Amino acid sequence: MKSIFSILIAVVLFVGSGSVYTVNQWETAVVLRLGEIVKSDVQPGLHFKLPFVNNVRHFDARLQTFDSEPERFLTSEKKNLIVDSFVRWRVKDVAKFYTTMNGDYRLANMRLGQIVKDGLRAEFGNRTVREVISGERVQIARAIKATTDRATDDFGIEVEDVRIKRIDLAQDISESVYRRMEAERNRVAKDLRSKGAEAAERIRADADRQRSVILAEAYSQAEIIRGEGDAKAAEVYAKAYNQNPEFYSFYHSLNAYQKSFKDKSDVLVVDPKSDFFKYFNDRGQVQ
Repeated sequence: MKSIFSILIAVVLFVGSGSVYTVNQWETAVVLRLGEIVKSDVQPGLHFKLPFVNNVRHFDARLQTFDSEPERFLTSEKKNLIVDSFVRWRVKDVAKFYTTMNGDYRLANMRLGQIVKDGLRAEFGNRTVREVISGERVQIARAIKATTDRATDDFGIEVEDVRIKRIDLAQDISESVYRRMEAERNRVAKDLRSKGAEAAERIRADADRQRSVILAEAYSQAEIIRGEGDAKAAEVYAKAYNQNPEFYSFYHSLNAYQKSFKDKSDVLVVDPKSDFFKYFNDRGQVQ
C-alpha cells in the first residue's frame, strides 16, 4: 500500500513539474503545441502548461549587439573606404522571430549584417570621401537605422541603434591623401616663409633708412657744431692777434720751429735770410 502511494506521489510530482515553468525577468517565451505556437510573448513569472503536449521556448529579450567585421565600400568617386560598424537590436515580436528565424540569434545577426552592409553600400555610393569624413556619418547611421528597422520588421526584430565606429581610407588612398596633405603643408610653409622674408626685408630696409637719416642728421649736427667751434676759434685767434700781433707771430714761429726740429736727424734746407728764420736773425730786436 505504501509503495503504491509513493508511486502515485511521484507521478503527481512528475506531472506537476511538467505543468509548471518560469520565465526570467530578461526573457520572453512562446508556448508550442506540437510545434505550433499557441501562446507568445509570455511575460516573466510562474506559468502553467499542459504536460507532454505543450513545450516552451525561452528567448533573451535584452538588447543584443552585433559587431560586424570591417567592410570595404566604394564612394561616388570610386574610392575605397574601410568601414567598421555595429548594430544594437532586440526581439520585439517573439512569434515572428521564432517563425522567421527559428529563434536563432546567429541567423538574425547574419541577416542584420547583410541588410546593414547593403545600406552602407548605398549610402557611401551617393557620397564623396570628403562628405563622409567631414561629418556626415551621423546622417548615414540614421538613414541606415531607418532602412534596417523597416527591413527587419517582418523578423520580429526592433533595431535600437546603428553606429559607425570607424572609417579608414584604403592604403593607397591614405598614401595619396598624406602626400596631398604634405604638399599642402609645404606650400603653406613656403608661403609663410616668403611672407616672413618679405617682412624681414621691409623691416631691414626701414632700419637702413632710419640709420641713414640718423647718420645724416648726426653729421649735419656735427658739421654745425664744428663750424661754430671753428668760428669761435677764429674769433679768439683774431682777438689775440689784435691785442699783440708781434707776439702772436713770434709764438706761431716758435711752434713751427718746434715741429720742424723735433728730431736731431731732421734736415731743413732753407735760406737763412728767409722769413722762416726772421726771429733767429732779429733775436736781439724781440722785446
